[in-house]
Amino acid sequence: MEPGTRFKVYCSQCREKVELPAEEFRLTLGRTPAQAHYSFGCPLCGAAVRKPAGEKIVEALTAAGVRTMRLVPAEG
Repeated sequence: MEPGTRFKVYCSQCREKVELPAEEFRLTLGRTPAQAHYSFGCPLCGAAVRKPAGEKIVEALTAAGVRTMRLVPAEG
């Protein structure tokens, strides 16, 4: 993970702008780009926030070393 990387985001619950280190984010990639999203916990209100992740956001979070989970269909 890129040391010291931080991101400014808005909480969809309390609507406050917060700045968090990269390690506070999780990135989830689905089968299609439209299914990508990122999540974080708001340090102000405690809400679990989930937002869509477009191509540029995916690139920035990936470059910062944010933990990423790929969703794949179950075989069988």
